[in-house]
Amino acid sequence: MSVKRALGVAAIVLGTAVVSGVSQAATYAYVSNADSQDISVFSLDESNGALAPVQTVAVAGTVMPLALSPDHLRLYAGLRSKPYRVVSFAVNPLDGRLIELARAPLADSMAYVSTDATGRYLLSASYGGNLLAVNPIGRDGVAGDVQQTVKTGPMAHAIRTTSDNRFAFASVLGADAWLRLKFDAANGRLADDAAPAYSLPPKSGPRHFVFSPDQRFTYLIDELDGKLHVLAFNRAGDNVKPIQTISILPPDFSGDKPWGADIHLTPDGRFLYASERTSSTLAAYKVDTASGKLTRIGTYPTEKQPRGFNIDPSGHYLLAAGQLSTSLSAYRIDRKSGALSAIGQYPVGKGANWIEIVRFDGTNGN
Repeated sequence: MSVKRALGVAAIVLGTAVVSGVSQAATYAYVSNADSQDISVFSLDESNGALAPVQTVAVAGTVMPLALSPDHLRLYAGLRSKPYRVVSFAVNPLDGRLIELARAPLADSMAYVSTDATGRYLLSASYGGNLLAVNPIGRDGVAGDVQQTVKTGPMAHAIRTTSDNRFAFASVLGADAWLRLKFDAANGRLADDAAPAYSLPPKSGPRHFVFSPDQRFTYLIDELDGKLHVLAFNRAGDNVKPIQTISILPPDFSGDKPWGADIHLTPDGRFLYASERTSSTLAAYKVDTASGKLTRIGTYPTEKQPRGFNIDPSGHYLLAAGQLSTSLSAYRIDRKSGALSAIGQYPVGKGANWIEIVRFDGTNGN
């Protein structure tokens, strides 16, 4: 399908959604499967957490990082096989299906993609290329060609902007650094600061991170040492202060080395979860929203080598994939304790590694 025709089809679909409205609230999950080179699409029943297959979308490349636009009407998929590309999809709010709109070059093999707060720019981090990059996103929601690259230390792993769009932060695994870069939202330009926002102990390997809903705290998971860091962010002074470091490893951990992967908060910020690949477990924590500090709730077995997981927008369910598993596990989150209870397993493709979840509220948006 040509770009022009794809945009036309997407406009018709989205226009229908605006006119008729989605009949009821609907939640959809997207799972990237690197080895089978496709994306699994599911609908999620909010009443019980059950998943139903909707679509399998071939992407003809090693698909890994995914990112949703702020309005949730676009999904961006990064391909880590040559030629390195970002695929822009329209998300149909009527049934969750994806419509491919276009492909554009990425600066390298990107381990992470995200949008800025406005959805006008796609930011990415390259583990192998040791760089960050920016692609513009057009008014049609389609990502364009690379407009900027910024060199980092070895193994850049993740990049996210703050909610006010003043800064982008990036973790650089090989440099044990968490970078702060000023972000010019008017033209999508990153300006690197001379010193990291936070320097971690040697061989920590900072990987993914999330901001608390009020943006007062950042939770940063290490890949190499089994640790999770809580950082306080002073937005007035633009500085970062460490307030806690806690283990993600199960009490009976017996592997050769830790292998931290992903981290997510419930939307209300009350519970946090982290995945550890060597033990194939999820660690759960209660968050003191006043201090940002964490208290361990428990450890839960999950799919083998859980590189990616996510939490639905209601905060009731957690979905986890394993890179060495062809199943997706669904869990119910206890709203009082944060404990997880397994409620189902569902087939996905090979090399499942990333999950994004979107909810449409039953009118014409989310």
